[in-house]
Amino acid sequence: MEKQDSLQPIVLERQKFDLDDIREMHTLYIEDYPIVYILHQDKETKSRPKAYIGQTVHIHNRMRDHLKNKARKDLTDALFIGHQTFNQSATFNIETNLINYFIADNQFSLQNVSQTANLSMHNYYQKSLYDDDLFEDIWESLRREGLAKETTDNLKNRDIYKLSPFKTLSEPQRALKENILDYCKRVMQDIHQEKAVKKKVYVIHGEAGTGKSVILSSLFNTLQEEARQSHSILAGTKNFLLVNHSEMLKTYQQISESLPYLKKKDFAKPTTFINKQKIEQADIVLIDEGHLLLSQADPYNNFYGENQLDAIMDKAKVAVLIFDEKQYLKVKSKWQSDDLKAILKKYDADEFHLTDQFRMNASPVIMNWVNDFVGQKVMPLPPSDDHFEFKVFDDPTAFKDYIYQKNADKGLSRIVSTFDFAHKKNGDVYLVDEAGINLPWNTTDSKVTWSERPETINEVGSIYTVQGFDLNYVGIVLGPSIDYDFKTERLTIDPSKYQDTGGYSGANRFVSHKEAMAAKEQIILNSINVLMKRGIYGLAIYAVNDNLKRKLQKMKVEAMQDDI
Repeated sequence: MEKQDSLQPIVLERQKFDLDDIREMHTLYIEDYPIVYILHQDKETKSRPKAYIGQTVHIHNRMRDHLKNKARKDLTDALFIGHQTFNQSATFNIETNLINYFIADNQFSLQNVSQTANLSMHNYYQKSLYDDDLFEDIWESLRREGLAKETTDNLKNRDIYKLSPFKTLSEPQRALKENILDYCKRVMQDIHQEKAVKKKVYVIHGEAGTGKSVILSSLFNTLQEEARQSHSILAGTKNFLLVNHSEMLKTYQQISESLPYLKKKDFAKPTTFINKQKIEQADIVLIDEGHLLLSQADPYNNFYGENQLDAIMDKAKVAVLIFDEKQYLKVKSKWQSDDLKAILKKYDADEFHLTDQFRMNASPVIMNWVNDFVGQKVMPLPPSDDHFEFKVFDDPTAFKDYIYQKNADKGLSRIVSTFDFAHKKNGDVYLVDEAGINLPWNTTDSKVTWSERPETINEVGSIYTVQGFDLNYVGIVLGPSIDYDFKTERLTIDPSKYQDTGGYSGANRFVSHKEAMAAKEQIILNSINVLMKRGIYGLAIYAVNDNLKRKLQKMKVEAMQDDI
């Protein structure tokens, strides 16, 4: 197939969704070719219309099956999409992409279930042409038809697109999802058969950007589908997905608006789940960002138990826990490895390690530099490449302008900062680096996640706003707690200058001052690790302290000389 073939006009045929109209179809590339179709209610007559997206090579037989399905009885219209070059691999791929974009566009409540998502997408001849050129033509046709609203460029930057349960999984991700699903089914079957069953914990280890949340989203959607199917081992199970951050909770609840088996009440914060008296028992509980669970009592957050994992297991039969020891941000969430092992020994625990990086399009050289930096070593600056830009700045205006321009060009680009500048929840405006960056901290009083609101390009995001989310380009402000010592040639951390004082709550648990200081330093290093790994296509760094600024600029000059 030559490229010009892929750009030949797409064939669209509209019909009423009834047997007589469908019998009359004889359009070229519709009747005898693989096609994609959308069955839907009229948007003009329904505030939240339903839709179903599918693909088939036997259009008449497939439509007869749909017309017999009680779930489709409210659907009134059909749109069939054909093309001269369609093959079944292409239509399968387009179907999956349409589901993901429809979820992000949030115009319809979809009836689709996750058979598609259970499969990993293989490569096929000229797949990129179908993914890019041809799909773009299809989507623009849907916008003209009134079935879609936003552009693909806007939608692919939305968090609900990135966390869609229908996103194609890599083969290791798919295998892990299926393994956990089978694990849950075996446990529930043993319970149904009244066998003595020890409570189970499945721990997924993985650093930032390894695709942990995508697996959890896909897994939870499948669990909830099976929980509502009478023939399934999981029928009637009461399952929950717990998230620690308000911004992430918003995203999952938005996704639930578009899918039939997800409900807003299925998602909660850990403390809410633990304290909610209506939830006496649960079956399967998935925990995103499990490293943020409290490892000790915290009356300020209405938690009075010994640790939140045990408190969750008091209610659950199975817990699936995402864990990254480099992402805890508070002393009271610090899990000593021995403590975690001791807790896991109470249960029947399995563990799995994810290693592939799915967020950052960065080379291994850039990834190693970031990891070394978090390890307090400032190595020679790595070069940018065609897939990822790496920049350091000593001028705050140039730094801001870079991110502003990237946001104008690519969207979803934001400035973030370590928590080194004062902020209080009293409604006042607090500035980040008033003498340099001079922008306010982020606002969170919206149902829309922070990074997706256009006006937040003029704000600075905190670790609590962006943890778990992607940005296209991220600009990180390294505040006063982070500096460089030219004598030791090491990054230095000064916890006394860190402004997230709540992060230090619980430091009195440590026997020695040295242990407490080490825990505080690690919190700051963890925040740097999380913030630096937000960007898909680029990372820009601006240091406030003079020594670190000088060190980075010195290395920038050396890198430029090496390129000559």
